[in-house]
Amino acid sequence: MFKQLRTIFRQVMNEGTDGGAVDTPTLHLSMACLLCEVSNADHSDDPREIQAKRHQLVHLLDISEENADALLEKALLQSKSSVSLYDFTSKLRSLEPEQRFELIEAMWQVAYADGVLDPMEEAVIRQVAELIYVDHSEYIRAKLAVQNSLGQS
Repeated sequence: MFKQLRTIFRQVMNEGTDGGAVDTPTLHLSMACLLCEVSNADHSDDPREIQAKRHQLVHLLDISEENADALLEKALLQSKSSVSLYDFTSKLRSLEPEQRFELIEAMWQVAYADGVLDPMEEAVIRQVAELIYVDHSEYIRAKLAVQNSLGQS
């Protein structure tokens, strides 16, 4: 029993990774899952949000649209079976601050893609920002950057 507790403690201290090693496919899937969480928060499937998720993954991960589509397919399944955002965010804390900011900005892009910011979308983004240690000022800066790019205020 002590050995099990020690194993759990190590996992928590390493935030769910094996010795802190970066697993790029897992990071990519986690990012895709979070974009899916935002687009699903308003309980509507809008083609503009689907396109925004694809575009943001291509931009964030420097991958092809075909790879983004395959990643989103996996992410959608994983997102539907997940019980907590922590499943995805715990893996992303190892990202550099600028990468975490870009992820939050991408989430705002998806949220605004259908022209309506649902309060549940905003709540998901706020929670993710907190879980991946993005300062509130950076959370707001990302939101304002997206609003400015869309000509909103």
